[in-house]
Amino acid sequence: MAPGGNRGWLLRLVIAFSFAQGAVSMARPAVSYRALALGADERAVGVIAGVYALLPLFAAVPLGRRTDHGRCAPLLPIGVVLISGGCALSGLAGSLWAMALWSGVMGLGHLCFVIGAQSLVARQSAPHEQDRNFGHFTIGASLGQLIGPIAAGGLIGGADMARTSALALLVAGAGAAVAFTSLWRIERPVSGKARTAQGARVPVGRILRARGVPGGILISMAVLSATDILTAYLPVVGEHRGIDPAVIGLLLSLRAAATIACRLVLTPLLRLLGRTLLLTVTCLLAALLCAGIALPVPVWALALMLAVLGFCLGVGQPLSMTTVVQGSPDGARSTALALRLTGNRLGQVAAPAAAGLIAGVAGVAAPFVMLGALLLLSSGVALRSPVAPAQDRSPAEGSERTRLLRRTPR
Repeated sequence: MAPGGNRGWLLRLVIAFSFAQGAVSMARPAVSYRALALGADERAVGVIAGVYALLPLFAAVPLGRRTDHGRCAPLLPIGVVLISGGCALSGLAGSLWAMALWSGVMGLGHLCFVIGAQSLVARQSAPHEQDRNFGHFTIGASLGQLIGPIAAGGLIGGADMARTSALALLVAGAGAAVAFTSLWRIERPVSGKARTAQGARVPVGRILRARGVPGGILISMAVLSATDILTAYLPVVGEHRGIDPAVIGLLLSLRAAATIACRLVLTPLLRLLGRTLLLTVTCLLAALLCAGIALPVPVWALALMLAVLGFCLGVGQPLSMTTVVQGSPDGARSTALALRLTGNRLGQVAAPAAAGLIAGVAGVAAPFVMLGALLLLSSGVALRSPVAPAQDRSPAEGSERTRLLRRTPR
């Protein structure tokens, strides 16, 4: 399918991503509550949250290589199967070790789905459409992050936390399976001749040295770590402050709703501020707000902080995707996106583990101070777009880039 063609594939991809991400967003807090009910402390919750990212940490680059030289679509149903199975088996697990294992399977499934989906958007979008299409694509993630915690909060509670959290995980597994309904004809098949026409693999070192790629990876890692720690540790904060799980679910969904709002207005924000300033300002504000969660504020103030934080965090992911795609060498876009995801997963392994250690020593709110420091560092990274932003590019240049993409074997 040529870039800029029929966008039915993008709508179907957003719907599928909404269900897959909704299942994961429902399962992550459910895993935390079930682990607490099975006797886990703050350190154990951090370890289980980190295992979610451990298998993807080693699998991302090989999967990206395969996608650069093949098709994206097969990774999507594989990802759905692993997400669904990981959620359901986490609900059936009776030990912390088993929960950690199935949490890792869930994370591997999420990685497969996201690599396939991001590569599909990069291949089937013209350069001037990438900011917009990546923004629309990530709305699927935000919708899932909006619905998942509400569903989890509605199911989890009462005296038997182990049973209700297990039920939430089983429902999440069923919800992930619904994503199959939107995956038909998501990508045009690639002929064997087109596959063999691909060039030699670009070395990873060359990709990492490309202009904009390291900065995009760092921004993405910081933003995702913040989202991940919020999902995993806000329930722990709620337990210590006496906030009901249903309220915690609503707070997490409020954060996701603000992220959706941000991505709906991303294009005018880019025209107003430009990519570099927009990333810097939103990461700085997110750093201050993350650190503020450590304060013993009332629930209404926490809700306000999470709403603004969600808006700020909505910028980093889609713009870092575009920065990495446009900065990567030809024939290595999927691998570059996989390296970005490797950075994400590295943050998801290290950040929860560090959060668990900090929480055990300094209290459950301390990890949010750590997140503030990480986002502050990312706000200082001077990101430079490897090509001119779409709105500043001449029509002739855009047409030439589109013609080149159309000649690239799919």
